[in-house]
Amino acid sequence: MLFVSAKVSQLALLPQGQVEAKDRVLNMVNTMDEEGFGACTNTGACEVECPKGISLENIARMNREYLSGMLK
Repeated sequence: MLFVSAKVSQLALLPQGQVEAKDRVLNMVNTMDEEGFGACTNTGACEVECPKGISLENIARMNREYLSGMLK
């Protein structure tokens, strides 16, 4: 989930991708769920172990983007 959230966050911050942002986040999260990636437990263990230093803030941004996409 940490990697997917980092990619969603990166793409959400780009102005070029705003047109398809809602569809993209819905598709990415749904695919992540289908593949069985699992959900965040909010313990922070993945952030500590991540070799790329990806922050849990990305998961929060992904959740906001996903909820925004669901409301469209």
